[in-house]
Amino acid sequence: MGIPVKLEVFEGPLDLLLHLIDKNKIDIYDIPIVEITNQYMDYIRQMQKEDLNVMSEFLVMAATLLDIKCRMLLPKEVTEEGEEVDPRQELVEQLLQYKMYKYMAYELKDRQVDSDQILYKAPTIPEKVAEYVEPVDLDVLLDGLTLRKLNRIFHEVMKRQTDKIDPVRSKFGKIEKEEVSLSDKFDHIHEYMKEHQRFSFRQLLQEQHSKMHIVVTFLAVLEMMKLGEIRVEQEENCGEIMIERTGYINENREASGSD
Repeated sequence: MGIPVKLEVFEGPLDLLLHLIDKNKIDIYDIPIVEITNQYMDYIRQMQKEDLNVMSEFLVMAATLLDIKCRMLLPKEVTEEGEEVDPRQELVEQLLQYKMYKYMAYELKDRQVDSDQILYKAPTIPEKVAEYVEPVDLDVLLDGLTLRKLNRIFHEVMKRQTDKIDPVRSKFGKIEKEEVSLSDKFDHIHEYMKEHQRFSFRQLLQEQHSKMHIVVTFLAVLEMMKLGEIRVEQEENCGEIMIERTGYINENREASGSD
């Protein structure tokens, strides 16, 4: 009396092969075709009474496995590029594709189960909001719009912006008024001469911040020479300009203040 064996139900030959690969913990990219073929054939022999259409699918896969098994025993084929042809490659691609679809089916089934637990409420939108109509129909506005047309419109807008720029005036710098007066420079030089009896014109210009300050300082020095407040000496051409204060500073300042 034979011992009844309960066989697992598989959806097809690829499902059976994936089961055998997972059961034996085999790398799907390196299938031991002899071992898998033997286990597959054992399962086929145990299938005694099944639908003939279903059995035909398993028998076709069995023939494919036997063909791959025979090709593995023969010398390896080489492509025109010199690469070896693996007889298992097509089967591996079918298994990977089937495995992807199988997992996608599981994911969709889980989502279906989750959707059964979601409840929806009837819409409660106010009538005024429901009756609102957008002033511009975007579908009509964007009808026939393509990336090429959008790119052309963009360049036209940018060109109009560029045409608005004056090619001459746009290169002008910003003119700022610099507040510096001759009287301020007089006061500055007088304060400087309180601590320096004799100094060079170069030393006087060290604290000036711009060309305008230098020019006004030079004018102030000329004016003070005219008033006799300072004496200026230069020993040689392009030499250092030395400035020395005189005793007429206070008198001239009082006279200029009274004027």
